[in-house]
Amino acid sequence: TRFCQVTGVQTCALPIYRQSYGGCKVGVGDVIIGAAAVAAEYNGASKASHIKDKIIEMTHLNETLFSCGLACSTEGCPTKAGNYQIDLLLANVCKQNVTRYPYEIGRLAEDIAGGLMVTMPSEADFKSNTVVGANGETLGDICNKYFVGSDVATTEERQRILRFLENACLGTAAVGYRTESLHGAGSPQAQRIMIARQSNLGHLPKIGRASCRERV
Repeated sequence: TRFCQVTGVQTCALPIYRQSYGGCKVGVGDVIIGAAAVAAEYNGASKASHIKDKIIEMTHLNETLFSCGLACSTEGCPTKAGNYQIDLLLANVCKQNVTRYPYEIGRLAEDIAGGLMVTMPSEADFKSNTVVGANGETLGDICNKYFVGSDVATTEERQRILRFLENACLGTAAVGYRTESLHGAGSPQAQRIMIARQSNLGHLPKIGRASCRERV
């Protein structure tokens, strides 16, 4: 019974969980990439080549995760019981990539957003009626004047998108995107153990040796 329970966890429960990360974290990634693109527009930097390249890289990483989720699903097979078994090796490869790529996607989003993402004054400051200027300017007037971005957005709209990215990359929402990506469905080493078991490492050296026997 204990053997069956362990085998079930290794071949059913955890692999399916690891396969699903190729979809759920990709959805969050899409939102972060979209928000980063908006932040670049509000910052007036959306046409800069290095900004475009960062967004391309974020998309490449995110779609790689998605393709891994699709691969382990489509490479699966039906079982005698009538259910469908995903490709176990590719499911673990999918989750192993998820332990890494969301961190880089988040880093690039922070890069695009800029330091203002974490140094911007609070909403209370932007709406403050406290007079601080020599000519009667309020704290809110000064904040709205000096933190404005491009003409396509108001200061408040810029503030909102940067606060969203702060929350998604570093705040409460980051728990579900970053830390859960790392440790959910097993920490990284758990996938590496399963990859070692399922990748037929004993056969690969034979292929290498055989290839060297052929004359070039």
